Amino acid sequence: MLIESFQNEKIKSVTKLLTDNRFRKKSKVFVVEGQQENERAVQYHFEPLEFFICENIFKGKTPDGKIHYVSEKVYEKIAYRGSSEGIIGIYEAKEAVLSSFVPKENSTVIIVEGVEKPGNLGAILRSCEAFGIDALIVADGKTDFYNPNVIRSSVGCLFGMEVYQAENDETLKFLQQNKFNIYTTLMDESAEDLYKRDFKQRSAVLFGTEHSGLSDFWMGKGQNTLIPMAGSIDSLNLSNAVAITCYESLKQKKG
Repeated sequence: MLIESFQNEKIKSVTKLLTDNRFRKKSKVFVVEGQQENERAVQYHFEPLEFFICENIFKGKTPDGKIHYVSEKVYEKIAYRGSSEGIIGIYEAKEAVLSSFVPKENSTVIIVEGVEKPGNLGAILRSCEAFGIDALIVADGKTDFYNPNVIRSSVGCLFGMEVYQAENDETLKFLQQNKFNIYTTLMDESAEDLYKRDFKQRSAVLFGTEHSGLSDFWMGKGQNTLIPMAGSIDSLNLSNAVAITCYESLKQKKG
């Protein structure tokens, strides 16, 4: 059966999942758009509930599961972005507790405090996954991991990462209990060069918002660290700063 009406209850539900964070959290399900993103979700054992496919657009292998076929107009209605290969999946959300994470002897974790922009969080996830970061912790986070823009900008990297959300107190306690070297990025002249830090040991690097940096909570809680720059600017885009740090961690471990 082909769904052609915008008034179909399932279509209304998908639209609401895309636009309403509260509804998404209450329902404990989320939307994945695009062929690569859906393949990664399945690969990393997220449970698909159903798929919406537009046969005129979709060119991939039909996934296992409940399929609803939709017209092009209906697909355009429920598609978050313009060109996403004609497939949308609905999945069960997972809830991860920070205490369940078991770090390796040389684990590197990235911690971002108060990140607000879903696109920034997605870009950070992409760098963390690409450079082998063991976990991403969002401290005092204001962003929903399952926001469609997080999934889109991470190109599905969210699904293969250890990702946790925790308050600052819980995060600090976890790092101390597991004997992490804590590297803060406060704007301070006493900061040590990032490239002199030892990422062959357990390391956690903390980043604050682009607007105000790390909060005062983290003052004196770690070894302050900076990324050396040759230009006149004194700071980088958050996702760029995280990417440079992730690469340095990988380089040291491979060196």
